[in-house]
Amino acid sequence: MLPTIEMQADAVVMIDQRKLPAQEIYVHCKTANEVARAIKTMVIRGAPAIGVAAAMGIALGMRRSKVSGTKQFAIDFTRLCEVMAETRPTAVNLFWAIERMKRTFSSAVLSGQSVEELKVRLDVEAQAIHDEDLASCQAMGQWGAEIVPEHARILTHCNAGALATAGYGTALGVIRAAAAQGKVQKVFADETRPFMQGARLTAWELVRDHIPTTVITDSMAGPLMRDGQIDLVVVGADRIAANGDFANKIGTYTVATMAKAHGVPFYVAAPLSTIDMKTPNGQSIPIEQRSAREVTHLGAIQLTPDGASVWNPSFDVTPHALVTGIITERGILRAPYHDSLRALFAE
Repeated sequence: MLPTIEMQADAVVMIDQRKLPAQEIYVHCKTANEVARAIKTMVIRGAPAIGVAAAMGIALGMRRSKVSGTKQFAIDFTRLCEVMAETRPTAVNLFWAIERMKRTFSSAVLSGQSVEELKVRLDVEAQAIHDEDLASCQAMGQWGAEIVPEHARILTHCNAGALATAGYGTALGVIRAAAAQGKVQKVFADETRPFMQGARLTAWELVRDHIPTTVITDSMAGPLMRDGQIDLVVVGADRIAANGDFANKIGTYTVATMAKAHGVPFYVAAPLSTIDMKTPNGQSIPIEQRSAREVTHLGAIQLTPDGASVWNPSFDVTPHALVTGIITERGILRAPYHDSLRALFAE
C-alpha cells in the first residue's frame, strides 16, 4: 500500500507529490503551519488526502501546545482550525475533517477532559479519519468493480488514486479492484494539464501496480472515444453538490461532454465526505484560482511570452446530466441525484 500520509510522534509525514515521478521524497512536517503550507503548495493534494492532512495537522499542532489551561487551549484550537480552513477552498473534505475535529474537541471539553486528555482525543480522531478513508476507498473499489466490463479500456483524468487519499484511491480504487478481478485491459491516463497529475502521478501509481497504462494529452480523449477505444470513464471529485453536479480537476467537464457525445459511461467515485448537501448545485461551488506560473512555466523553462495573461482555475464543474453514476462506499447512486443523494444521507 502506497504510504501517502502518516502521523508519527513528532511529525506528519507525507510523500512530496510535486517531486514524483522523478524522486520519491517524504516531507516531515514538524508543526501545524508546515502541514498547512504543504496542503497549500500541493505537497499533498486530492480531496480525501487534504482532509486527512488537515486533521493530522490540527492534532499535531495541539499535541505540541505548551498551554495548561483548557480555555487557552480551546482558543489555540480554534485559531488552528482557521489556519487549515484557509489552505484550499474547493475540496469539501478539508472542511468536513475540520468540522469533525471540532465536534470531537467540543464533546471532550463538555465531558470535562484535561488538556492532556484532549490531545489524545484529537490524535485518535485524526487517525480514525485516516483509517476510515482507507476503508471507504476499498469499499468503493468493490462497488465500482461491478460496473467495469470484461477487458475494459478505462479513461481517467487527474489523479484520484492512493496519492489523493489515505491509500488505495477513489477512481483508481475502482480500477485497482477491477484489475484484481482480471477485468482491466488498459487504462488511459490524461496528462491533466497544467500540473500534470495524470502523467506524473496516476501513471506512476498504475505502473507500480503493473496495470497497463497509456498516457495521453487531454485533447486526445475525444478521438479515442470516437474510435471506440474507451469503454468507461472513472474520475474522482473534490466536491459533489446536492443535485449531483461536481467539481474536479480542470478538464473533467470536457471529458464528460465527450463521453456523453459518444455514449461512453461516465462515473464519479468519491466518499461520502466529498458530498456537500449544503451546496445546492455546481454554480455554488467555489473554484480555486492557481498561480499563473503553473501555465507559463515548466519547471524553470518559460513556455509563454511575457505580457500574455493566464486564466488558471484548478477545477471545473461537471453538470449531473453528464454523470452515469456516483460510486460511494455505500453503493452506486443513480439519477435523479437530488433524490438518491438525499436518500443516502437520510439513512
